[in-house]
Amino acid sequence: MSDLDHDLPECGVARFLAVLEGPWATLIVRDLLPGPKRFTELRAGLPGISPKTLSARLRRLEETGLVTRTAYAEVPPRVEYELTEAGARLRKVLDTMAEWAERDLPVRLGTVRR
Repeated sequence: MSDLDHDLPECGVARFLAVLEGPWATLIVRDLLPGPKRFTELRAGLPGISPKTLSARLRRLEETGLVTRTAYAEVPPRVEYELTEAGARLRKVLDTMAEWAERDLPVRLGTVRR
């Protein structure tokens, strides 16, 4: 039984948040936007993420159809993760989030941009 063996919210925003819960899933998508990456490359680009958390988030993104996992029959084994077309369409969302943050969020808490 997967984490997604239940209904997701009807509201699109709530459904988006349920799938991309927490910061790690969104940052994984961001790091996959340029193209496929191996597990170790993703870990290196996300300081502070544990291997267990990265595996769980990748599995959830795979279950929701945002990421594909390709295992190559090589020695040593090689596995790559890549965004699907649906996952790649998140670029607009992330670009908009980044633009909004640059314009409207302070870099340091306690300072308000006007």
